[in-house]
Amino acid sequence: MTALLKAILAMRWVAVWQRNARVWRRLAGPALLGNIGEPLLYLVALGFGLGAFVGEVEGMDYITFLASGFVCASMMNTASFEGIYSAYTRMAVQETWTAMLYTPLAVRDILLGEALWAASKSVLSAIFILIVAGFLGAVHGWQVIGVLPVALLTGLTFAAMALVVTAVSRSYDFFLYYFTLLLTPMLLFSGVFFPIEGMPPLVQQAAALLPLTHAIELVRPMMTGQPLSNVPLHLAVLLAYAVAALLLAGRLIERRLFK
Repeated sequence: MTALLKAILAMRWVAVWQRNARVWRRLAGPALLGNIGEPLLYLVALGFGLGAFVGEVEGMDYITFLASGFVCASMMNTASFEGIYSAYTRMAVQETWTAMLYTPLAVRDILLGEALWAASKSVLSAIFILIVAGFLGAVHGWQVIGVLPVALLTGLTFAAMALVVTAVSRSYDFFLYYFTLLLTPMLLFSGVFFPIEGMPPLVQQAAALLPLTHAIELVRPMMTGQPLSNVPLHLAVLLAYAVAALLLAGRLIERRLFK
C-alpha cells in the first residue's frame, strides 16, 4: 500500500497516461461515434420502447431510470475493455510494457498509468452519455456534475479489476470467462435495467457486494435530483475494490514480466 502511494505521488505514471492518450487520439473519431451512437440507440429503443410498457419505476420515467444505470454500465465496460484488450495487447503482443521497463519506469508506474488512462476514458464515456440523456430529458438537477468524480473512481475500480485478469491471461479467449462470469451478471443484477429490490433476498445480498451496485446508488440520485444516502459506504466499497485490485495486479504483473 505504501509503495503504491509513493508511485502515485512520484507522478511517473503520467508518461504512460500521455502515451496512451496520444495513441488514442488517432482513433478518436470512431471511438467518439461509438460513445454517442450506441447509448443513443439503447436509450431510445429501451427507454421509449420498453418504457411504454413499464411506465414509472421508483417514481420516475423508465428512460430516466435506465439512463442513470446505463451511465454506470458504460463506465464499467469502457474501463474493462481498455484494461483488458488494450492493456493485454500492450503487455503481451506489442511488448510495450517491456520496452517501458528499460526506462526509469517501474511496474507500478505502468500499472497506474494504464488504470488511470482507462478511468479517464470512463469519464469521457460518461460525459457523452450524460449529454445524450440530457437531450432525451433524462437528467434532472445540477447534482449531475457530481457524476464525473464518481465516474473516475468507478473507472479506476473496474480498470484495476481488469488488469488483474490481464495479468493472468494467456490469450484473448480467456477474457470471455471474465465477461461471462462477472461483468454480465453484474450488468443484469446491479440495478441497471430494473430495481434490485424486486429480486429474491439472496440476490439482493449478492448485489450489495458488487461495485457496480454502489456506483449506481451514487449516480442515480445525482441524475434524478433525489437525495443521496450512504455516500461514505458506496465510496468506500469502490475505493476498496480499486486498491485491492491494484495491489494484486501489481504483484501478478511483476511475477509475469520478471519470471
